Amino acid sequence: MNEITTINDSVKTEPTAVDAKAAAQRIAFGPIVFQACWIMRKTGLLAALDKSRSKGLSFDEMMAVSGLSHYAITVLVDMGLTADVLWRKEDRYGVTKTGYMLTKDDMTRVNMDFVGDVCYEGSWHLEEALKESKPSGLKVFGEWPTIYQALKSLPERVRQSWFAFDHFYSDHSFPAALPIVFKDKPARIMDVGGNTGKWALACLRHDADVHMTVVDLPGQLREVERNITAAGFADRLRTVHSDMLDPTSTLPEGADVIWMSQFLDCFGEDEVVAILRKAKAAMNERTVLWIMETFIDRQKHEAGAFCLAGTSLYFTAMANGNSRMYRAETFKPL
Repeated sequence: MNEITTINDSVKTEPTAVDAKAAAQRIAFGPIVFQACWIMRKTGLLAALDKSRSKGLSFDEMMAVSGLSHYAITVLVDMGLTADVLWRKEDRYGVTKTGYMLTKDDMTRVNMDFVGDVCYEGSWHLEEALKESKPSGLKVFGEWPTIYQALKSLPERVRQSWFAFDHFYSDHSFPAALPIVFKDKPARIMDVGGNTGKWALACLRHDADVHMTVVDLPGQLREVERNITAAGFADRLRTVHSDMLDPTSTLPEGADVIWMSQFLDCFGEDEVVAILRKAKAAMNERTVLWIMETFIDRQKHEAGAFCLAGTSLYFTAMANGNSRMYRAETFKPL
């Protein structure tokens, strides 16, 4: 057997031609499989099947819990069975381990809603985006240069799925990151690309003396101010409007720590270098710059590398057309 290296550099045995052909069909019908599973989840069908455990549900019971017709259940069940999402025992149906993940796993739920609500329609324009280095898919929601200017105007369902995705991959890291950032007791932390202010709020709660400066676009800063004020920490918050894509923009001086969490992946390589130069100009000999990123080639599990590669194509089609989830070997020289 030949060995091949996958995207996260793990070595696998090359599949047989039959297995490879089956995998290729899953890709060919991938968009339809996604929609079928998403609909089964949104209608509550997957949750009801999961709740039934080993007993399973009949066709009539699936119709009752989902509100779908007999015909609709028929085609969804056929897709679910062949996609290894559902099992069948005589006239009863239930969820497999894959179906369980679609129902209960938080990462899967967040990713699925993000793809369905934010990326799905716009990804039709991926080829155009790849050729023009512009977020061509964003036009399904309106005319903006990047998704960051669009966030405040997106449909509420789309906004919710975008923020849920963004927060899921940052919030889980905060408990590990806070002791590292605060080990030298910084008095002032500047959060560049503060989004809704979750990191700023975590810092303010972690240390009663720290003051936060959040740098972002106006729409995001309004969210930051609202959230921090509601939490009772407005007296230790400063917000600064600065567009990092503007070549004349700068970062304010005086911070003990500059924090960039999952921020630089929102920019192309030349832009990353330009932003780091802005950070350097704002630093003194005691300032520490912390960068937190997720790298495709630093993942312990294949699913992590797969998700990051997919997220890169979201950046291409929807976000800005020229950024990506980087490999560490590409990012480190920047």
